[in-house]
Amino acid sequence: MRLELGNIFIKDIQFAAETKVENGVLYVNKDEMISKLSAIENVKSVDLDIARPGDSVRITPVKDVIEPRVKVEGPGGIFPGVISKVDTVGSGRTHVLKGAAVVTTGKVVGFQEGIIDMSGTGAEYTPFSKTLNLVVIAEPVDGIDQHRHEEALRMVGLNAGVYIGEAGRSVTPDEVKVYETDTIFEGAAKYPNLPKVGYVYMLQTQGLLHDTYVYGVDAKKIVPTILYPTEIMDGAILSGNCVSSCDKNPTYVHCNNPMVEELYAMHGKEINFVGVIITNENVYLADKERSSNWTAKLCKYLGLDGAIVSQEGFGNPDTDLIMNCKKIEMEDVKTVISTDEYAGRDGASQSLADADIRANAVVSNGNANMVIVLPPMDKTIGHIQYIDTIAGGFDGSLRADGSIEVEIQAITGATNELGFGYLSAKGY
Repeated sequence: MRLELGNIFIKDIQFAAETKVENGVLYVNKDEMISKLSAIENVKSVDLDIARPGDSVRITPVKDVIEPRVKVEGPGGIFPGVISKVDTVGSGRTHVLKGAAVVTTGKVVGFQEGIIDMSGTGAEYTPFSKTLNLVVIAEPVDGIDQHRHEEALRMVGLNAGVYIGEAGRSVTPDEVKVYETDTIFEGAAKYPNLPKVGYVYMLQTQGLLHDTYVYGVDAKKIVPTILYPTEIMDGAILSGNCVSSCDKNPTYVHCNNPMVEELYAMHGKEINFVGVIITNENVYLADKERSSNWTAKLCKYLGLDGAIVSQEGFGNPDTDLIMNCKKIEMEDVKTVISTDEYAGRDGASQSLADADIRANAVVSNGNANMVIVLPPMDKTIGHIQYIDTIAGGFDGSLRADGSIEVEIQAITGATNELGFGYLSAKGY
């Protein structure tokens, strides 16, 4: 499967009479976009704002981040099974408005949406302080339940990404990157002396607003399966999560999974990147056993020499992570796990809720319990009053002067377990 990503580099976002991309500037017809998004079910009001890198702006609570894209050649469309028809994506050409992002905010669904600061200390911990953010402030109708509330905000964000992405349809990309995966047998014949490596992609699927969607299907209802890596890069996996913002994968991150990109960079040189196994993170032991058994079986079936396993979330999913690692290793497949840590504010506590002697190759993306102070911002987009109650906050987090004392758990992307961020750890 061969996918071309045409990157159109965006240098600024401005409101204007017409939505278009011209000379690297994304112009947005604010009234037209608000009108389209306001028609989505269970949405009471929509507003738009712009946050640029370096601005004294705080966005909170952040629901999702979406990269604007448009399918210009080949089968399928953007966000298949949700916005577009259920056609297989991952081939043809997709144009990407690189450097721009849609950020959704509004009243909190649960208690775990987080913070994006565009400047100051907090900006050093979130990758989305570096993007040009079109912020969608969407409020649900009164009296709505949590699941419909989440769905309304999710659909607003995805539709916003598609609306903006259309502006890049007829624009000549600044660069075109090509990603291609052979069939298993073709790859083995082409690279007989390279180790066969696969990527096990754990998706948060514990229900209660801990959801991820694959071609529109709630991933808690699937058994582990194989995807072409380009399907992931082309929007097959979407976030519906309201889990801790530091290590949840927004839709933007799914489409720009750095594990996939790095494995492609090594493909045909150091490794034979065979493909991706997606698996879920379950609540009950029997479901955890089933999914980890299938994951290990697929690694063996593909004849892998090595596997990388990435987690999403923490606590209960630590057991899924360790089960996957242990069982894959028992199939004689060398395994590396990528996670983050909840080691206490002093870093002295056990980092994961589970462990096994076979989990001896670990990449850490930081300790989410570390406490920092975020300086006051001149402007807040969203609702600041939830700071004390979001995950990572505590009574008194929001100070009278507008500064915030908080665990980095509250910062969107601070300890992203795919490595889509800035933190790691060094062993001694």
